Amino acid sequence: MSEKLIKKMNDQFNNELASGYAYLAMSAYVKDMELEGCANFFFQQAKEEFEHAMKFYNFLFDTDHKVKYQAMEEPKEEYGTILEVFKEALEHEKYITKCIRELYEMAEEEKNYEVIEFLGWFIKEQVEEEDTFRSLITKFERANESWSGIYLLDSLLAKRG
Repeated sequence: MSEKLIKKMNDQFNNELASGYAYLAMSAYVKDMELEGCANFFFQQAKEEFEHAMKFYNFLFDTDHKVKYQAMEEPKEEYGTILEVFKEALEHEKYITKCIRELYEMAEEEKNYEVIEFLGWFIKEQVEEEDTFRSLITKFERANESWSGIYLLDSLLAKRG
């Protein structure tokens, strides 16, 4: 693996950690709104992002490279409405998709088949992530700020484990 690719893999490791951190902040924000189901959804999302980070962590060690931690930016504290929180999350997932794609392209340029194979899982995962958030945004838009609709969605999101 080139030094450039190793750095980019470490950048993505840190991006995944930062994603988990951001989703924990979103969880806290919606928990403060007393939307326990949405808080659970974002908490579970944070756990998933930390699992993604560990995939990069383990891959780097498995390929005899060092893991380098970077400073994380403090996450936002205010998001607006529940719909705006989910829209922010979708934009974040689009950013992560862009990062994964750039990493994949770099691995292709270097003909690093191990990294290409490893990243294939993330490519599929990002399709699912964006689809999930788009679907939830549509549902929250249809609720049209109606608390009865929001609470129904909240109760459904409480079931995510």
